Amino acid sequence: MSDGKSDQERIESRAHLLPEEAAVGSADPEAQADAILTESDIREADRNAAPDTVLERRASEETVTPIEPPD
Repeated sequence: MSDGKSDQERIESRAHLLPEEAAVGSADPEAQADAILTESDIREADRNAAPDTVLERRASEETVTPIEPPD
């Protein structure tokens, strides 16, 4: 959970439909928001929980070859 909001506040803030979602409709925007936030919380708690995804954590100095100073 983020920003100290209650579960209900988080659901209500996500339950509004985006224009593309409104175009196709939603039987229950609050249930849809609850499911999205639940999955997000699971992925946030376990970075390897996203299907077919392994998130790599490296510092920037580990991703590039340092430039050697001139002699």
